[in-house]
Amino acid sequence: MPTDTVTSKQRVVAAVERTPADRAPIQIYVTPEIDRALQEYFAPRSYIDALEVDMRTVSPASRRANRQAEPGSHIAWYDEWGTGYALVANNAGGEYPEAVDLALARVETMDDAEKYAWPDPDDWDYSVIPQQIEGVKDYAVCLGHAGIPDIINGVGRGRGMEQVLVDIATEDEVGIAIIDRRVDFFYEWCRRSLEAGAGKIDILCIGEDIGTQKGPTMSPEMFDKFFRPRLEKFISLAHDYGALAMMHSCGSTRLLQPRLIDMGLDILDAVQPEPVGMDPEEVKAASGEHLTFCGMISTQQTLPHGSVDDCRREARHRLDVIGRDGGYIFAPAHCIQPDTPLANVLAIYEEATGKHLL
Repeated sequence: MPTDTVTSKQRVVAAVERTPADRAPIQIYVTPEIDRALQEYFAPRSYIDALEVDMRTVSPASRRANRQAEPGSHIAWYDEWGTGYALVANNAGGEYPEAVDLALARVETMDDAEKYAWPDPDDWDYSVIPQQIEGVKDYAVCLGHAGIPDIINGVGRGRGMEQVLVDIATEDEVGIAIIDRRVDFFYEWCRRSLEAGAGKIDILCIGEDIGTQKGPTMSPEMFDKFFRPRLEKFISLAHDYGALAMMHSCGSTRLLQPRLIDMGLDILDAVQPEPVGMDPEEVKAASGEHLTFCGMISTQQTLPHGSVDDCRREARHRLDVIGRDGGYIFAPAHCIQPDTPLANVLAIYEEATGKHLL
């Protein structure tokens, strides 16, 4: 594929199909603090353009009026599920939104669930999507995010993660009803968006953290019984509209990867190299024939704590070894944290783009 004719869209498709291209496709995930630092560094140019990111996201426009936080409240905002968030300082020198008003924890009966002010797919305007696609048509056009359906984290932010896990384990009627409200809402939100995209959306992005640092979040049996049917229908939906399916999961997904392959997943994002069983070369050997991996640049160790040379070496390994025969999208393994030296960020993208950035 000649370099001067390759679009970002073609580059991503080539990686998934394991056909030659000019380079591995590039993605980036950042915290607000790193976003600001990169904006300042590359101003007035967009850092997304400077780093040659190959993926762009389109989305319907919300028409929903969420609950407003009381003036002077420690709550910064409420989301469409009624959860209230505060900005809380973290050890990396930034702020993260943390759920502090857990509205779904107050849903205690099926009657409560029936009366709750759930978001409605009608609260979004899907007609804006075709124009958005037209503006990014040479890139890999993505729809969605890691919060779809994001059962454990997404419902956990409104109900408490421990309670969600108990709900699933005990098959609690109310808890399962809440989960399925979220799943059903996002399924219809995605379906209408894909319909509006008229076959021009390349990737449907979903997420579920099915791994921890030490192993799967749930047993394979629980995954098959509860999570698989709820996730698999999103993968099938993507394929129905000619899109690839990409699923985000933190942690160790190694034991569940055969199931993800059997479900038809195309891209696993954003693979962390540190958890048990997630050595990049081992994962590539085990599942790389069927899964494309996005990520693998360490945001736990190398990026925040390594030297510029360490970052270059890791980036080159991922590009030359993991991505040698395709099946790899170059990206950090999670959002780049505020305590990461900017030089380290620029170093990995110098390796990926072959251009001078520092």
